[in-house]
Amino acid sequence: MPTTENPWLKRLPILVIAAVAVLGAFLLRDQFSFDSLARHRESLLAFRDGNFAFASLVFVATYMVIVAFSLPGATIATLTGGFLFGLFPGVFYNVGAATLGAVAIFLAARAGFGADVAARIAEKGGAAARLQQGLRDNEWSALLIMRLVPVVPFFIANLLPAFVGASLMRFAVTTFFGIIPGGLVFTSVGAGLGEVFARGETPDLSIIFAPHIIGPILGLAALSALPVLLKRFKREA
Repeated sequence: MPTTENPWLKRLPILVIAAVAVLGAFLLRDQFSFDSLARHRESLLAFRDGNFAFASLVFVATYMVIVAFSLPGATIATLTGGFLFGLFPGVFYNVGAATLGAVAIFLAARAGFGADVAARIAEKGGAAARLQQGLRDNEWSALLIMRLVPVVPFFIANLLPAFVGASLMRFAVTTFFGIIPGGLVFTSVGAGLGEVFARGETPDLSIIFAPHIIGPILGLAALSALPVLLKRFKREA
C-alpha cells in the first residue's frame, strides 16, 4: 500500500531547534559570557592540557551545537577557541564548527519549511519571486556577501537561503570562506585574552570596525559583487 510521509516529521528538527533557541535565550544568556570565561579559564586550560585532542573535539562539538540551535554565546565561543588553542588551530576550529552548525540548521529549515516556501514563492510570482530568482542567478556572490558583511544576523543568514532554495554546496562553501575574515579577527582577540585577564579588563570587540580591518573585508565584499555587476552591464548592453 502506498504511504504518505507525515510532513510534521520533516518539520520536527527545525521545530526542535526553534524551541531550544527560545529556551536558550532565557536560560543560557548568562552562562556564555566573558565573565563566565574569566571565572573558568584555569579549569578550561587544565582540561585542554590534560587531553588536547579530546578538548579540541569537545570544543568543536559545543560550538557546532551553539550555532545549530542558535544559542547565545557564539562570540564568546570564538574568543574561547582563540584563548584555548591560539590563532592556529583555533581559527580552523571556530570556522569549521560554525560552518557545520550553519549547515545543520540550513538542512533542518529546508527539510521542514524551506522547500515548500521556495515553491510557493515561485508559483505566486511578483516581487518575491523576482528576488528569489535574482538570488538564485547570483548565489555565489549573494551568499558570500551575506557572510562577509554580516548586516543580517548569523542565524537569519542560515535560514534565508533555505527559504529561497539555495544550493547546499554553495551555502556551505560561501559560509566557510565568508566567515574566515571575521573569524581571524575574533580568534586573534581570544588568543590575547591571557593578558586581558591579567589586567582585569574586557576585550575590545569593536576592533572589527577599525579601518585597517573593516576596509579589506568590505573590499572582499565588493569583489564578490563584481560578477553581479558584470552580468547587469551585459544585459543592459
